[in-house]
Amino acid sequence: MKYLSDIIEGLAFTELQGSADIEITAIVFDSRRVIPGSLFVAVKGTVVDGHDYILQAINDGAVAVICEELPSRVTGEVDFLMVADSSVALGIVSANFYDNPSAKLKLIGVTGTNGKTTIATLLYKLFSDLGYKCGLLSTVENQINGEIIPATHTTPDPVELNKLLSEMVEKGCDYCFMEVSSHAIAQHRIVGLSFTGGIFSNLTHDHLDYHKTFAEYLKAKKTFFDELPANAFALTNIDDKNGSVMLQNTKAHKKSYGLKSMADYKARILENQFEGLLLQIDSDEVWFKMVGTFNAYNLLAVYATAMLLEQDKTAILTSLSKLTGARGRFDYIVSPNKIIGIVDYAHSPDAVQNILSTIHDIRKGNEKVITVIGCGGDRDKTKRPIMAKTACEWSDRVILTSDNPRSEDPAQIIKDMEEGIDPAFKRFTLSIVDRREAIKTACMLAKPGDIVLVAGKGHEKYQEVKGVRSHFDDMEELTNVFGDLA
Repeated sequence: MKYLSDIIEGLAFTELQGSADIEITAIVFDSRRVIPGSLFVAVKGTVVDGHDYILQAINDGAVAVICEELPSRVTGEVDFLMVADSSVALGIVSANFYDNPSAKLKLIGVTGTNGKTTIATLLYKLFSDLGYKCGLLSTVENQINGEIIPATHTTPDPVELNKLLSEMVEKGCDYCFMEVSSHAIAQHRIVGLSFTGGIFSNLTHDHLDYHKTFAEYLKAKKTFFDELPANAFALTNIDDKNGSVMLQNTKAHKKSYGLKSMADYKARILENQFEGLLLQIDSDEVWFKMVGTFNAYNLLAVYATAMLLEQDKTAILTSLSKLTGARGRFDYIVSPNKIIGIVDYAHSPDAVQNILSTIHDIRKGNEKVITVIGCGGDRDKTKRPIMAKTACEWSDRVILTSDNPRSEDPAQIIKDMEEGIDPAFKRFTLSIVDRREAIKTACMLAKPGDIVLVAGKGHEKYQEVKGVRSHFDDMEELTNVFGDLA
């Protein structure tokens, strides 16, 4: 339990009604979670405005409120703090409430369109293997010293985020590796955190349903680096055309990695096979269990980060050579009749091209590539035709299907995708709304040696249709079909 005066340290507020000398039991921004003694932060969200629930929060026991606008009527003895932006305030008070846990370990943030999960997961595995106690905050799952905590968002809300970081500190973690999404940056979810370093992977077309323009998307990512402290490091993929942009205004130590350009940390692909990668990293040749050019970048980012964190080079490369990436990223199985099945989370045009170009690079002959792909509902509609076009250009056959349609009509989503298909490719394309049937059809079309890629959902074990989630696992479906065809 803490006093309000301690929790608002460092918070810029325009008005305080009350003494601030009251005890606070919890920080809450969802009125349904208010308990007696809560500090309620009224945040203006994209769908709901917390200011509409201030009176409800007070009735349920909130003793203090942070808001941008005072309610027209107030009952009971409640402290009010007026601020310019409640979402910024939420980050600051959440960090203070949990005693600023991010300053008590080394927090590394990873941002970019693709590769965040793999880089963060590899760093977690690497540093755990090197003997450190670590935490992981990722799209797939959160972990504290091997204990798995389910993840609901790429980056949790400020209260949950600081709570998890506090638990990591309590359990003796030396490091935490976290994905930092553009939504989290724009919504100020990382305000109040102290970062030891930031990593930029790449920037391509995605999330324009939220950010509206690519420029705003880029700005959100860049803000993360702009706000890094002078004693942190900022590591960027210099081969990405936006890599140098991320470093323009940062106060942090600027470092770069790349396969093509001059960089502080360099690598070269010597071999690229289904079994793995042979890379030359800073003059050392090392075999890795991961596949593809995109994973060469991910591995190099992890290596560079570990070097910046002053780890032993030989120990880094030895450990990395044994590791696999995040679940649902280029997971593959081979059927009894030698059909290769690949499951990948690729759900942006660039990610789809990356995975298919990797398959193209490592296929050995005339194997056909059959791609099963959909697009999520209630998300960026502009990428739907581009993803379909990309899939057709890099595949021999394409089956358009449902991803997570959410509240949208899955058939309409497929129609949006079909708009991007060149007439020359249409006779090689099928549209099957039922994802299970689409996967089964792809496998039945495949011959020994062919490659079936199921893209978009990766690690997810559900499908959301009309707001209802039911069990669905792409790898499980592939495995079942391969077993039936044996």
